[in-house]
Amino acid sequence: MIFKNREDAGRQLAMQMEEYARLKDVIVLGIPRGGVPVAFEIAQSLHVPLDIFLSHKLGVPRQEELAFGAIAAGDVRYLDEQVVRAEGISPKEIERVTEQVKQMLNRRAVLFRGDRPLLQVATYTVVLVDDGIATGASMVAAINALRIMKPAAIVVAVPVSPASTCAWLRTVVDRLVCLYAPHEFYAVGQFYENFSQVEDEEVIDLLRRTG
Repeated sequence: MIFKNREDAGRQLAMQMEEYARLKDVIVLGIPRGGVPVAFEIAQSLHVPLDIFLSHKLGVPRQEELAFGAIAAGDVRYLDEQVVRAEGISPKEIERVTEQVKQMLNRRAVLFRGDRPLLQVATYTVVLVDDGIATGASMVAAINALRIMKPAAIVVAVPVSPASTCAWLRTVVDRLVCLYAPHEFYAVGQFYENFSQVEDEEVIDLLRRTG
């Protein structure tokens, strides 16, 4: 399965979630930056509000593409102890990388949210969206952070994720909507014709268009 772009992926996901359309207690949260164009299409199709939820992986020093965990809004951190041990990451390095990512998320919060009111999801069904999931570390950090905010339910919606990650995620959310769960998985971008980088300006524009 190949998605044309993130917008196409979002529209396909929305078709699998029509039971949430026009419900007053549903909100779609995109994970910046790549998850926001996908989330925008879902929110527009279902006629429900859109916002963002900040989450980012913690990259292994000198191998930043490999995640040893993730941090999400509210300073909720998830650590993959197996990767930490295998890569020999010291507690000092963990704290250094965590602080760097935390500062980046704080900057993005100011940039993207601006004067938008504080995110309130208590009693809502939250649809948490990204453009794809590899290890699941960032998503689990986001889920753990959202749980603290006491939503009625957490639904994760993604176009693609490895079958093993999907099996894991189903144990920690109320519902997982994943269009494609291959057993062979190398990178999210391999399942898109166009996987160009999403810029800050696009995120800001999409949020502005939702009011």
